[in-house]
Amino acid sequence: MKGDYQELVDEISELLGEPATLENRDFGLIAFGAHDSDDDSAMDPVRTRSILTRKSTPAVRAWFEGFGIARATGPVRIPAAPDAGVYRDRICLPVRHRGVVLGYVWLLDAEPGPTHEQLTAAMEVAGRIGALLADEERAGADLSRELRATLSAERGWQYDMALTALRSALGPDADGLHALVCVAPWPAEDAPSVRTVPGASAVCTLPWRRGEAPAPAGGARGGPGGERRPEGSGGSGAAYPLGPAGSGDGPGCGPALAVLVRLRAADVLGPALTAADRVRGAAGGSAVAGLASPRRGLAELDACWREAAAAARAALAEPRLGPVARWSAIGPYRLLTALPASPPDPSVGPLLTPAHAELARTAEVFLDHAGQAGRTAAALGIHRQTLYYRLSRVEALTGLDLDDGEDRLLLHMALKQAKL
Repeated sequence: MKGDYQELVDEISELLGEPATLENRDFGLIAFGAHDSDDDSAMDPVRTRSILTRKSTPAVRAWFEGFGIARATGPVRIPAAPDAGVYRDRICLPVRHRGVVLGYVWLLDAEPGPTHEQLTAAMEVAGRIGALLADEERAGADLSRELRATLSAERGWQYDMALTALRSALGPDADGLHALVCVAPWPAEDAPSVRTVPGASAVCTLPWRRGEAPAPAGGARGGPGGERRPEGSGGSGAAYPLGPAGSGDGPGCGPALAVLVRLRAADVLGPALTAADRVRGAAGGSAVAGLASPRRGLAELDACWREAAAAARAALAEPRLGPVARWSAIGPYRLLTALPASPPDPSVGPLLTPAHAELARTAEVFLDHAGQAGRTAAALGIHRQTLYYRLSRVEALTGLDLDDGEDRLLLHMALKQAKL
């Protein structure tokens, strides 16, 4: 790769008749053209230091950036400044790729200077350097910073800027088909290397709070909620929280992991499922994964995160949906996970105390089976008369009429939401 840069720098030097120097966007030296002049004045301390130490000082960097080189899309002429150690005029060729500056080509400027045609040809070579730098960045980075910035920014200019940076880092892959995976809880603040996750384009960690719905746009509240709860016997196998959703600290607090996975077709989710299983295994037995609906391109990445986070919350609340839950398959939890954390409905609150856990489970199984007593009794392994007795106690505790459709709906939603 370094040889490619040197060849391109030599090509620019030959085009313009002056030795060129290539630096990255942090002013670190990458390659430089040979200087064969006998005139010592043709060199200056800035160029000498850059070649000998392979970097420029912060003061020199600030001086040159003051001429707008980071925003420029064409050659920038910079006058000499002996007080700053810049004894010769400069020409800076910004090295960009997909709109993002990745480096600079520097040349000493002298009369009469290069023609417009020469500079145009040199900028074409600088574009090829930009493509090489972008390829090198993609090969050497897991893009955690770019993905995290996109998923944690609210809709607006910050989200747009973060998305632009992620698109640039991904290159042509950014326009392809992707699925987003949420793994929660993730046991560490750091994300695994993207090279260890099959099919992954980028990975990052994000904050995660139990009982908390994803933010309405851009992940402003950080990520999914939900809490792993002990299984009960029979029925849905899920217990209920003791108190308001989202209260306190505990196993539901900590990071979640986001994984952006490349797909070949929207109906072939194998790569995403494989990545989810691999990462979930690394997280430990309590972790689950949520999978968003595939999208082409990155424009709806914030919506993908909400879906993936919601699916993970649903899998934590309802083990039968996991350990890898697809957004498209979580049913009513698509609506319930979008609701903000709140105390339980007053009428259902008494049913959610530890003393009445069995009644709450009975009511949920009854409603899950569309109120069919025979199927409910069979699922619970109890006699029908026992079921009727329990349901009468549920009505007495809540004041709800289980023969009324709206009361059934309220109770069913409240029981499901309490598990989140």
